[in-house]
Amino acid sequence: METAFATLLHMEERIREVVGKALAEAGAPSATFSVEWPADPAHGDFATNAAMAAAKVLGRNPKELAEELAGKVKSALSEDAADVSVAGPGFVNITLASAAVRRVAEDALTDEWGNANGEAGLRVMIEYGNPNPFKEMHIGHMMGAIIGESISRLSEAEGAKVLRDTFGGDVGPQVAKALWALMKDGVTDVASAQEIGKAYIHGSAAYEESETAKKEIDDLNVRIYRVVEADPNTLSGDDRALLSLWRKGREVSMEEFNRIFALLGTRHDYAFFDSETTAPGMTLVNEALAKGVLEESEGAIVYKGEKKGLHTLVFVTSRGTPTYETKDFGLALIKEERAETDQVIIVTAIEQVGHFKVVLAALEDVAPALAKKTTHVAHGLLTLTTGKMSSRKGNVITAAELIREVIEKASEKNDDPLIAEQVAIGALKYMILRSAPGANVVFDPEKSLSLDGDSGPYLQYALVRAKKLLASDTKSAGDATPTEPYAIERLIIRFPAVVARAAKERAPHHLTQYLTQLAAAWNSFYANEQVLGSPEETYKLRIANTFANTMTKGLTLLGIPTPERM
Repeated sequence: METAFATLLHMEERIREVVGKALAEAGAPSATFSVEWPADPAHGDFATNAAMAAAKVLGRNPKELAEELAGKVKSALSEDAADVSVAGPGFVNITLASAAVRRVAEDALTDEWGNANGEAGLRVMIEYGNPNPFKEMHIGHMMGAIIGESISRLSEAEGAKVLRDTFGGDVGPQVAKALWALMKDGVTDVASAQEIGKAYIHGSAAYEESETAKKEIDDLNVRIYRVVEADPNTLSGDDRALLSLWRKGREVSMEEFNRIFALLGTRHDYAFFDSETTAPGMTLVNEALAKGVLEESEGAIVYKGEKKGLHTLVFVTSRGTPTYETKDFGLALIKEERAETDQVIIVTAIEQVGHFKVVLAALEDVAPALAKKTTHVAHGLLTLTTGKMSSRKGNVITAAELIREVIEKASEKNDDPLIAEQVAIGALKYMILRSAPGANVVFDPEKSLSLDGDSGPYLQYALVRAKKLLASDTKSAGDATPTEPYAIERLIIRFPAVVARAAKERAPHHLTQYLTQLAAAWNSFYANEQVLGSPEETYKLRIANTFANTMTKGLTLLGIPTPERM
């Protein structure tokens, strides 16, 4: 049996088919047009710009062409369309009939509401978070984790099998800086991630300020690579001590990262590290070198990206140490070995766009199948109202600190620790997920917790109010049905289409913005309509139920908690 949502999708397809055929008959078969959901429900349930798109090609008045298209759309949709009209310079607006709206709304009470099959059968590995051991997780990695988890959930809603992974740099300059400082302080066992974080800051400052320290750290970096890759039984006592400190540092770091990931409602199926990607990465580098994809230059091995309109990147330094680029090569190979996938998505900061363009260009030349299925999704930078922070200078705001600060502020209005945590996490996630991919976010803790709108708690509170209404004890319910659906019903039925778009574009902000609009519509309905004791009580409670189910599912897809009370 065809679901109501399927019927709704078919309406959109019917509109596209009818309009496309009409334009072809008119002499504009290649005209590019859109069929969209208007931002304002007052403009209808669908709208198309087809007449304006084709008018110039045909040399016709767009309004006259729009009138012709409107007639054909009305005829095609028949009783499912209440109104098809022309607006503005030539938009065709389509308003669904009451029966069609209510038919679709029936699905809003089901467990499958919002799910579709746009990615059915696909196996997708999504990499996100990527904090580096031997440093505390900073707010940029937290931002990536929040976005990556939502993209993962959206993909699952579209039917994909999603494998989550994170990639951490457990060898390299930052590790050498932290271990150098720990060893200078005589530390043989690491107690906490905070201790490692302070050591990294100390080592970073010394690296910049002292030539002696810089040389020692550079030498230690080379030594760490050797020690990590060697058979432990062949190591000297000093090297075994270094290996032990390195292992404990990584372990403590990952324990803290996993604690924060749990707070954010995410987890990973795989955790990859630089130390395991170096060897396969070098294998691929040597293969690329033999094929002429990579070249030797002043003792280093590089990719001349200029041949593809990009820039040169170093894969192996003149000291013989592999760079991030080599490790990305190795990671691509390891992912392919560990899990069979159709797509690989990498979620990182926008600062790495150039890096991944060159890496994927080089990978295309040596392993085209791996490059073809890999996509980089960039997110913007997260700053606070105090501006951008620098971890090297030691004034970074860590993810743990920011989360703790927001929870403390949420606790001022929520005495239940669980509720305070749920509200705080919702506030954090909303402020990040409301922006389009690649956009920078300035996080204001006070604004994020506001109940006045455009915040996570605003959405959470709207849901709480609906649940409270639904829990009310009603003894006699009126069963009258209004002639026309309420505006909120026409908004609710858009939910699956919004989810599908957010998933397809890897852009959770579409869903975030929709839910904000939906919460406002619910609050208006709640304020202006008598529900309990009204002649339409049963009908209105059903609306409350469909809203609650839609908001719950939407928040869940964003990874935002749904408190039982506030």
